[in-house]
Amino acid sequence: MRLNTDQMRALRLLDEAGPRGCTETVMLAHGFTRELLAGLVRDGLASKRPESVSTSGRSVAVARFKITDAGQRALVQ
Repeated sequence: MRLNTDQMRALRLLDEAGPRGCTETVMLAHGFTRELLAGLVRDGLASKRPESVSTSGRSVAVARFKITDAGQRALVQ
């Protein structure tokens, strides 16, 4: 699979984020689109999981993205 520049950038960010990955908000702040993120998940290069985060005594639902083994392999090709 040939990845474009934005896909590679997104996978590098997720890889550098470590085992916790990045929230959707962080990914969007870096300029990635929801369509690009959905494509990474669809292609098995990243995973997306819902998560609940507590802030100021309130619970907020967020989505967290993590790189998959296939995504890590794609980075070295």
